[in-house]
Amino acid sequence: MPEFENMAALSEQTCGIGFLTDFWQKQYLEEYIHDGGSKIKFVTGRPGSGKTHFLRLMTKLAQDAHYKTVSFSAKDIWMHDFREIYIEILEQCDIMDCLKAASLCVVREMGYDPVEIPEGMKFIDYLSQNGSGDPVTRREIRSLLRELFLENPLLDNNFALACSMLTGSILGYPVLEEQNRELLLAWLKADRTVKLSQLRALGFYPARITKYNARNMLRSLAEVVHMGGYSGIFVAIDDMEILISRTSLETVHYTKMKREDTYESIRQLIDDIDSMHHIFFVYAFDRSLIDNENAGLKSYQALWMRIQNEIVGERFNRFSDMADLDRLAAQEYTPDTIVAISESMARKKQNTEVTVLNTDDARELAALSRTGSVGIAQLILNAMEVEKYG
Repeated sequence: MPEFENMAALSEQTCGIGFLTDFWQKQYLEEYIHDGGSKIKFVTGRPGSGKTHFLRLMTKLAQDAHYKTVSFSAKDIWMHDFREIYIEILEQCDIMDCLKAASLCVVREMGYDPVEIPEGMKFIDYLSQNGSGDPVTRREIRSLLRELFLENPLLDNNFALACSMLTGSILGYPVLEEQNRELLLAWLKADRTVKLSQLRALGFYPARITKYNARNMLRSLAEVVHMGGYSGIFVAIDDMEILISRTSLETVHYTKMKREDTYESIRQLIDDIDSMHHIFFVYAFDRSLIDNENAGLKSYQALWMRIQNEIVGERFNRFSDMADLDRLAAQEYTPDTIVAISESMARKKQNTEVTVLNTDDARELAALSRTGSVGIAQLILNAMEVEKYG
């Protein structure tokens, strides 16, 4: 990411791309996902078309809309095993932060104001200090935890029990020893070193979290995130073209089997997405992942038939699940827009000499972008002598 492109400045660099980001913000972040829906979108384009910038801008918009945001590259996380994706999402969502917020719901349901509890003091200690820590009150705490987690049909039973016990540890009742707290967190994080016999000693009988049940666990995590007062989870996954990369310089390398397992994993997520709530996935990749007939998306028909756009109109369809940034640029990046982008970038690069494009330059770049192998965003940066855009 160019040094001038920090998160605070992202919202100022929406020329052209705002046609899509503004729409997604309103239709999805503020309405559909916020109201309980879930969605998967795909963003593609030639190298340098601005996919990484688009993901970062959408992540910033999601943060502003009070989503838990998760961002990672397919170059860093194995994509063929959904368990790995679940673990990364869980880590970035900070489940204990969500459970702490959920514990405040219990406090309020008990008729107390969380603000009145001294910082660092557990709720049960506050009750005892005020002469209210009697057995009836303690039973009410248990009842509220059971109602919040164990009786919630959207939560996996074992996931719910673990969250109930961890929330109880935050409240101070029921008491949970530190080593058992760490054990529960390790199980939630799919730690393979956890001995299930130790968990059975706590009163529940979970299975290990694998690629087969990880989507169900993600569904439960999204519900807990929403319980914590967040709008949902926004997941941005970049660099999916790594699936067909042949270079030996990458950290991960996909065999044909792992690549097809990845496609199948995405296919299963698409089929399950309607049973989830408050989750927004966005995958980004170069056009090569579509154009490669032998190894790309089209090579796995079970997935391709679910994400291809059957009807392509003359204008860019903002509802389409496959967003082609090259096509968007051809429609929205007028010469005036290109000039505005260059001016915005120049403002963020105050200490370095860069060339602000004029209208003639912009017309030439717009024409070049229709036939070249590089996206319009990178062409603008090349013309301004700025480092790679993404």
